[in-house]
Amino acid sequence: MTIVHLRRARTSLVLDARGPGLPRVVHWGADLGSISTEDLAALVDATVPPVVPSSFDEPTALSLLPEASAGWGGRPGLAGHRAGHDWSTAFRLTGIDVPDELLGGAPSPAPGVNRGPLLTTVRAADAGAGLSLTVEITLDAAGLLTLRHRLRNDGDGRYELRELTPVLPVPAVATELLDLTGRWCRERAPQRHPWPMGAWVREGRHGRTGHDATLLLVAGTPGFGFGHGEVWAVHTAWSGDHVTVAERRPTGEATLGGGELLAPGEIVLEPGEEYATPLLYAAHSADGLDGLSDVLHTSLRARPGHPRTPRPVTLNVWEAVYFDHELDRLRVLADRAAEVGVERFVLDDGWFRGRRHDLAGLGDWWVDEQVWPGGLQPLIDHVRAHGMQFGLWVEPEMVNPDSDLFRAHPDWVLQAPGRLPPTWRHQQVLDLAHPDAYAYVLGRLDAVLTEHDGIAYLKWDHNRDLTEAGHGGRPGVHAQTGAVYRLLDELRAHHPGLEIESCSSGGARVDLEILRRTDRVWASDCNDALERLSIQRWTGLLLPPELVGTHIGPDRSHTTHRVHDLGFRAVTALFGHHGIEWDITAIDASARADLAAWVALHKRLRPLLHGGRVVRVDHPDEAVQAHGVVAHDRSRAVYAVSRLTTSAAQVPGMVRLPGLDPARRYRVRPPAGVPEPALLELTPPAWLASDAGVTLPGSVLASVGLQLPALHPEQALLLEVTEIS
Repeated sequence: MTIVHLRRARTSLVLDARGPGLPRVVHWGADLGSISTEDLAALVDATVPPVVPSSFDEPTALSLLPEASAGWGGRPGLAGHRAGHDWSTAFRLTGIDVPDELLGGAPSPAPGVNRGPLLTTVRAADAGAGLSLTVEITLDAAGLLTLRHRLRNDGDGRYELRELTPVLPVPAVATELLDLTGRWCRERAPQRHPWPMGAWVREGRHGRTGHDATLLLVAGTPGFGFGHGEVWAVHTAWSGDHVTVAERRPTGEATLGGGELLAPGEIVLEPGEEYATPLLYAAHSADGLDGLSDVLHTSLRARPGHPRTPRPVTLNVWEAVYFDHELDRLRVLADRAAEVGVERFVLDDGWFRGRRHDLAGLGDWWVDEQVWPGGLQPLIDHVRAHGMQFGLWVEPEMVNPDSDLFRAHPDWVLQAPGRLPPTWRHQQVLDLAHPDAYAYVLGRLDAVLTEHDGIAYLKWDHNRDLTEAGHGGRPGVHAQTGAVYRLLDELRAHHPGLEIESCSSGGARVDLEILRRTDRVWASDCNDALERLSIQRWTGLLLPPELVGTHIGPDRSHTTHRVHDLGFRAVTALFGHHGIEWDITAIDASARADLAAWVALHKRLRPLLHGGRVVRVDHPDEAVQAHGVVAHDRSRAVYAVSRLTTSAAQVPGMVRLPGLDPARRYRVRPPAGVPEPALLELTPPAWLASDAGVTLPGSVLASVGLQLPALHPEQALLLEVTEIS
């Protein structure tokens, strides 16, 4: 039928849709420019694979949906059957809708001519198997690609679907893989290795995204880093069980893909029914991992629902009071919060009936009259009188067996027939696909928000995996995930100004589908600044800083018991949706003044931090971590350099500052008004000792860098960079 060339930003996608089978992606990667129709045809012909010994007699090509009928010998793109039949497919192209600007066979114009997204829809069918397939491909203005498959049962009998996974080809130059793993309080730990033959499969079977979920699965050229190398990456946007996979075949193909991980019998399509995969997001960069982040951050910031107001500095009371809710104490905490510049005050777990500890009460979403005889409104009014927003913690998807709700409706729990799953944090999971359970939860949340004047924010928690998550005798994770999405959508429709945080034992539900319905994520329950440096660095691979909660915790960490000074904690927390998780009523006036100075600095830098381009430094000493944010017009920037531990090199060496305009001159110096870190040596570098700092061209700062002081372990230095006109 046609050859499609989509171009946006610095990305091209070339699709051979001449039929008769499913189209194949000829190229996904760097922008090919305004290539002619003739050259596109030549490119397609030049990429047809050869026929080799001990193989098929005709060339085989990897299509948008890998099929055995087309000679694919790897993981199937589609797996399913109809009572043991129709287990293999041979789809034939029935139609393709291309963007108007491509009609007539012309290539898409250069980036900037039309900045809207390019949507191509492919339709195919296998009449013998009684199935039809629709593939939706979108390339947006940032160069971010999305794929979604829709499978429809056009046959007479039921069709059981086991797997439907969109994939994209990656060229042979990508020989290394990077992905992320982790656990509670140590999310987003990177791991990388050569890309071998076979499949590298990352499965999430937690019923939520998971602490160990890889935000991105990245393939790249040898030795790629933050600022160099060509890289390709995918993200599976789904908050339930999911799979993300990289596969390399001896026949030369290499693919990245991802989709939903289905349990047996979970998706059975009746005649006429359709299943849609989660969106697979895909990004390419010729400029390393920072280039990937730039594509993703730019795309996310362009979403209609992306937060447009300044992200309020947030104080969450959990590590200040835990379950000890007492109105006068919380009022004093709110007073101190207002003094240091807090803009949102969040009451955490413990406000509802029977909730004096984590053993009971979940599901009973009424204000506990014994703890709050006057209700929550007096505290809300006190907080709002200071000009702060009020937020509230909830965990609507869970229930404690010791609760009135569970005692009344034990059947409203996800479970295998005849037994309950093991408890986790003394709780079970409500079956939100059960209409009555769904109506109850929506009704109670709506009532709490309606009955109180001034709840602007919900910290929405989810503190356990889904295990043996059955619904009506069948696997229920798919239905549960869809019900959670509907619940969030409906609640926000009832309360349009409401903001919601996705918290899930910290960072166990971080994905782009939950973020279509929420305004930030809680990266980790760990507020230890040393741990947070890595957690935030790698969470930022996918998400811009304004979507990631980053709080200053107490001097002694709740989760690790490490002790850090305020400067190290504050610099670490600066680069995100800033906040405090600390009993600041227990610190003296001098410490509160220092804290207020750091909060004021964040507010001053907030437009830059939440709107600029994230850069991370590839430093040879693993004990040194440096990163920053550069304004898009490159007029200013802010960088942080942290020493994580001791190393063989007492002095970290020159630290480069990437992202600046090579032709402009910049002044570099620590920001005024905040305490400087303790230095290891008696005499810091001369430029740092001067109030004027140092002035150098951007080319020098990027290629040579600056000599930094010998910081103590677990100390950080903040540098503000301003263009000199």
